[in-house]
Amino acid sequence: MTKFPQRLYDPVKIGAWHLHTRTAMAPMTRCFADDQTGVITPEVVEYYRKRAADGVGLIITEGVVISPRAKGNPGVPGIYTAEQITAWKKVTEAVHKEGGTIIAQIWHVGRASHHELTAGMLPQAPSAIRAEGLIPRFRKPYDMPEEMSKDDIKEVINQFAQAAKNAIEAGFDGVEIHGAHEYLISQFNWEGTNKRTDKYGGDLKERLTLMKEVFGAVIDAIGTDRTIMRFSTFGTGNPLDMWEDPELTIRTFVEAFKKVGATIIHPSTMDFTQVIADGKTLHQLVRKYWDGVIIGVGNLTAETAEQALEEGTIDLAAFGRPLIANPDFLNRIKHGEELIEYDGAKHLPILI
Repeated sequence: MTKFPQRLYDPVKIGAWHLHTRTAMAPMTRCFADDQTGVITPEVVEYYRKRAADGVGLIITEGVVISPRAKGNPGVPGIYTAEQITAWKKVTEAVHKEGGTIIAQIWHVGRASHHELTAGMLPQAPSAIRAEGLIPRFRKPYDMPEEMSKDDIKEVINQFAQAAKNAIEAGFDGVEIHGAHEYLISQFNWEGTNKRTDKYGGDLKERLTLMKEVFGAVIDAIGTDRTIMRFSTFGTGNPLDMWEDPELTIRTFVEAFKKVGATIIHPSTMDFTQVIADGKTLHQLVRKYWDGVIIGVGNLTAETAEQALEEGTIDLAAFGRPLIANPDFLNRIKHGEELIEYDGAKHLPILI
C-alpha cells in the first residue's frame, strides 16, 4: 500500500448510525444456525463481536430468513420466532459493548429452494419457472416453485415488515432488505423469472412493484434511516445478463427508491471496478442519479475503496471474504500487515 487509507477510517454518520469507520461487513451466508429451529449457535456471538472490536463501522449480518418458506439452504438463521429473537440479542449486545453497529439482512430466497428446506411447502416465486442447477450446500435440484397469489404477496410483504420489527426487538440497529442476486425480490424484478400480467409484472417499472412495496412497508415499520435495500440487476450468471440498457435500468431503479422515500442503498456486484456503460462502473452510474447514501461492494481492496470514497462514488466500503479470513482486517491494513487469504475450504465451515 502506497499510503495510509485515511478516508476508510474516518468516522461518519449514516442514517441513524454514528459509525467508527467508513467500512461495512458485507452480508455473507455462513449456515451456522440449528437447521430445525433456525436459532444461531453460541459461536456466532464471538464471530460478530470480533469484527466490531476491530472497528468495522457497520456490520451487516448473513441473510436471516423471514419465514420457514423463505429458507434456501440448511442451517440458515431466522428472525420470525421468539427463540430466534432471543438468541440474536446476545449478538447485538456483544457488538454494542464493543461500540459497534449491527443490522440484520432480512431475506426470502423465493424459487431458489426445495420443499425439504421449506417445511414441506413448495418454494414461492413470481411465476412457476424452475431455477436451473443444484442448491448450494444441499446438492439437490431446485423445486418447481408455486406462483404467488396476491394474498401470498401481501403475506410476504407483511413478513418483511414484521422481520424488521423483530430485528429491532432483538437489538439490531436496523435492517438491510436482500433484494439482490436472483432471490425473491430480484425474481420479481427480472423479466426472465417474472411473466405475470397483473400489477407485479410487465415492464421494468411494474416488475419493481414488489420491491417498492416491501421497501415501503419496512420503512413504515422502522424508519428510512434504519433501512437499506441491497439490489442488483443481474442473476447468478453473467453480471450483464439483465442489462439491455444499463443506464436506463439504473435510472429506473433509482426512481423507484426515491418514490418510497429511501435514503440508503447497497448496489451489489461481483466486481466493483467492472465498467458496464459509458465508461462507468455500476456504482458510478448509480451515483449519477442518486445523491443519497451508497454502500460499495464487489471484491474491494483498501486501495480501490479509498479511491471510491475520495471520489464520492460511495459513502461506505463493504468487505466480504477478507473479513471472514481476518477478524482483525482493519487493524492489519492500518499497520501494513499482510492479510490472510480467504480459502473456502478452510474458512467456510468454521467461525474465526
